[in-house]
Amino acid sequence: MNNSREMAATIVAAVIGGVAGYLFFTERGRSVRRQIGPALEDFSRELMSFRNTAQKAAGLANEGWKLLNDTLGEGGKPPARSPSG
Repeated sequence: MNNSREMAATIVAAVIGGVAGYLFFTERGRSVRRQIGPALEDFSRELMSFRNTAQKAAGLANEGWKLLNDTLGEGGKPPARSPSG
């Protein structure tokens, strides 16, 4: 394994451990957690709302393309041709 990758992973783990220790074992950290909790819940609700909106938009776009393809005769069926004599 690359030595610099191991060093980077060790530093990231130490930072995460330090933040977790601060948030769980200090009074100020507990206060920060209490403030972050509602904000994270609001953020989660907003993400879910955005996801639902994006899914609806994708569904509408899909229906629009399907309607356009059906109208232009490209919906899997060959377009009707007039007999040539």
